Amino acid sequence: MIWFLYWKHSRQRPEPKKHFDELPVVTVQLPMFNEMHVVKRLLKAVSEIDYPKEKMQIQVLDDSTDETIEICKEEVAKLVERGYDAEYIHRTDRTGFKAGALEEGTKVAKGEYLFILDADFVPNPDVLQKTIHYFSDDNIGMIQTRWGHINREYNLLTRVQAMFLDGHLELEQTARNRSGRFFTFNGTAGMWRKSCIIDAGGWDHDTLTEDMDLSYRAQLKGWKFIFLNDVETPAELPVDMDGFKNQQHRWTKGSIQVCKKILVPIWRSDAPLVCKLEATAHLTSNFAYLLLFLLLFLISPKQYFRPDWAWLQTHPWAEHLLNVPIFFFGSVSVALFYAASQKALRPGTWKKDILYLPLLLALGIGMSINNAKAVLEAVFGHETGFVRTPKYGIDKDEEKKSNSWKSSRYKGIKSLMPFFELAFGIFFLVIVVENLITMNWVTAILLMPFPVGFFYTSLSSIARVMPELFASKEQKN
Repeated sequence: MIWFLYWKHSRQRPEPKKHFDELPVVTVQLPMFNEMHVVKRLLKAVSEIDYPKEKMQIQVLDDSTDETIEICKEEVAKLVERGYDAEYIHRTDRTGFKAGALEEGTKVAKGEYLFILDADFVPNPDVLQKTIHYFSDDNIGMIQTRWGHINREYNLLTRVQAMFLDGHLELEQTARNRSGRFFTFNGTAGMWRKSCIIDAGGWDHDTLTEDMDLSYRAQLKGWKFIFLNDVETPAELPVDMDGFKNQQHRWTKGSIQVCKKILVPIWRSDAPLVCKLEATAHLTSNFAYLLLFLLLFLISPKQYFRPDWAWLQTHPWAEHLLNVPIFFFGSVSVALFYAASQKALRPGTWKKDILYLPLLLALGIGMSINNAKAVLEAVFGHETGFVRTPKYGIDKDEEKKSNSWKSSRYKGIKSLMPFFELAFGIFFLVIVVENLITMNWVTAILLMPFPVGFFYTSLSSIARVMPELFASKEQKN
């Protein structure tokens, strides 16, 4: 459906109702927490935005507890000396985490339009000029730009992440927005009308995805959003598996929390039925991780306790009539979805990019345990804090040579989950080998993404932990 809607509406690019005769004041909000590796890069890029100084306020909304505090103070002071309206707001109480910081900043923001950037983003100079004029329509509450990836080619993980995000941003967001469905702010690289935020009830702290929550509440109030897929705002992708897992856990859990909070109001609203159905599919999509997790336990019994269907035994090829459609809808359709996004965004290299699709499918499987845990935590109301994704300041020019992030104090939170993933990897490797021995080639090929995915997610995390464990033992000795 998303693929069809995308191609149906792909040429319907939104245009501003008119251009402002006089540019309005824009407040650039920069929420951050312990971002010492990237804060200078961010503020440099913000200072280079092509917008009149007297019309741009810069808010550094900092909840940090480390050296980031002093770096921010120094950089903001430099901006003030250069004539920028820059303000440093530091909280010692992280109530509400990012949502709380944005809430505090919004109270004192001078601009009616709030451009939000996470610390790992590097905005292009023309981003405000390309977005502000859409607010000449009083019904527009938010403008979202498409994320770019400054370290896309750093390693296999960043390549695959870029493909995941490209599919979501280029196909899903474009299709939802241009077909009149609900679509959501991505938490950064977008601009809000302040009165829209206030009208929707402000930034709430009761979910881990405050962006998705506010987006639905605002659209239920009648505000219109615009997604500009041709306006790119580059960002740094997580380069380590633990950071990626933390990010995915937060996004998955937050989406289920929003589902519990918003789904009933959506169905009680006056929105068209097609919008309600698509919003339901969107908000409940992460429950699929529970089904995938259940599948992990059903594959092995299926190998040994197959139905005794005579027609399958007399016609061995007939089993493929069952397996092939399942494989197509579960894997091939996904591959086509992401291939379409690469062709749209990277027409010159998309054929090379799609070679990474098997790893993309495997990584999706490998993340099933991590994300199924997030779904269960949300369903049963288990409260956890907002775990930031570590950023290391890996620029495009340095992506091939910089490994300084490995010695950084900023690391993803570790757990025993990689060892469970490793166990599943071994389990599925045994099943694949067993099918190879019995010359059940098709089944072995179809199951190959399972051990590959679990070994990739588990060993990538374990490899980061082991040197630290050995180092701690040597220190004790």
